[in-house]
Amino acid sequence: MKALIVAPSWIGDTVLSQPLFMRLHERNPGLQIDALAPRWVTPVLERMPEITRLIDSPFAHGDLSLKARHRLAHQLAKGGYQRAYVLPNSIKSALIPFFADIPERIGFVGESRYGLINRRHTLNKAQLPLMVERFAQLAEAPGTALPRPLPQPRLQSDSLQRAATLASLGIALPEKLAIFCPGAEYGPAKRWPAKHFATLANMLADQGYAVWLLGSPKDRAIADQIVNRTDLTRRPHNLCGATTLTQAIDLLAAAAFVVCNDSGLMHVAAALGRPLVALYGSSSPGFTPPLSVRAKVISLHLDCSPCFRRTCPLGHLDCLNKLDPQRVLDACLTRALA
Repeated sequence: MKALIVAPSWIGDTVLSQPLFMRLHERNPGLQIDALAPRWVTPVLERMPEITRLIDSPFAHGDLSLKARHRLAHQLAKGGYQRAYVLPNSIKSALIPFFADIPERIGFVGESRYGLINRRHTLNKAQLPLMVERFAQLAEAPGTALPRPLPQPRLQSDSLQRAATLASLGIALPEKLAIFCPGAEYGPAKRWPAKHFATLANMLADQGYAVWLLGSPKDRAIADQIVNRTDLTRRPHNLCGATTLTQAIDLLAAAAFVVCNDSGLMHVAAALGRPLVALYGSSSPGFTPPLSVRAKVISLHLDCSPCFRRTCPLGHLDCLNKLDPQRVLDACLTRALA
């Protein structure tokens, strides 16, 4: 049997979809799973052993491009897919499996996708509070309960891949490495302040740790702020925007521990099994927690959070400003020794 996955467009969501693939393989030995995915998430899928083939989805957010979708669907129709699992809830994401005439098209009703999806699930948020559960539910018959516990995501990174990444970047692995991921694509209400990251970097330097900063080119500015606030002789190495996602995966896999905001790289670090301290402000670990026994979530649980806003609606960002670096340091050192 061959199945097509229409993958999410976010790195973290893509990581959280892996338990679905694990379930499908458990129940269908020999199943080939191919993934139709935007190129910015394909490095994550490449590190999942459940995925056989990656197919580039060239469509930007909000891009309908009906003719281009018809052309791609015509190519996929030759692939002999019996099922398609449509993970995003948009109408656009369900068009290609429909145009490709894949017999079973599985997903949530979403944006009234009757007809496009013919094995339809209706979302009950109370029964499926976590995003990972909503993805995994697609392995079940509609209306049936989700078997728990779910397997946890597990991305691959071996010693040869890590060595190749370090060599390609021209950097050596320090004896004690801490990695910070200071960005969050959603907005500043999910980002621990640069001054707190800098204070934590100084504290870790006192403990003998080298600190590297990882993220996208958009995170370069906040990473520069962190570097400029740290001690001159022990400044972190700012790699934001200087690596591919594939390289970032291998660097995270080499860390003694990782400190992240609620972000895609947080989910990557958790799926790599690294000791992790995850900092939550405007978002909720009750929806997208890091799925790892080695992860420690820190949230102040203020009355005003989670608000799920991109910027603080009250103007103070107390949910993160009042999250003390000493508390984070204690969690880091506990994770490193666990």
